[in-house]
Amino acid sequence: MARPSDFTEQLGADICQQLVEGLSLRAICRKDEMPAISTVMLWLTKHAEFSAQYAHAREAQADTFADEIIDIADDGSGDWITDSDGNRRVDQDCIARSRLRVDTRKWIASKLKSKKYGDKVENTHVGDKERPIVLTPVDASL
Repeated sequence: MARPSDFTEQLGADICQQLVEGLSLRAICRKDEMPAISTVMLWLTKHAEFSAQYAHAREAQADTFADEIIDIADDGSGDWITDSDGNRRVDQDCIARSRLRVDTRKWIASKLKSKKYGDKVENTHVGDKERPIVLTPVDASL
């Protein structure tokens, strides 16, 4: 059976549901019953309703990643291993992988939903009340 190339509302909804569940578009499109990534990208430009649904799904995906961060951080099941001599020791590789998984989800969430998960940036300018900033136009012909 060939990959689907014609857009349907059901297929669009299925893609968005899987995004909300935390799957990457690449992972979704690897499935035989799903369209190629290039097809989905084309649909985003041709179908405004799907594009809006997709954008909403990506924002919701950020919330899924935030929940996963808590799960990963709380899961200490792989933090300890028993070596060949029977000694129990910390598994630094597992902890490093968990840190990478958390950091990756934090970064993606901050990009997908920056107002909620991004770094707060506040720019303020305070000038001297007696000497306000004066903008002077420059003659571009000089």
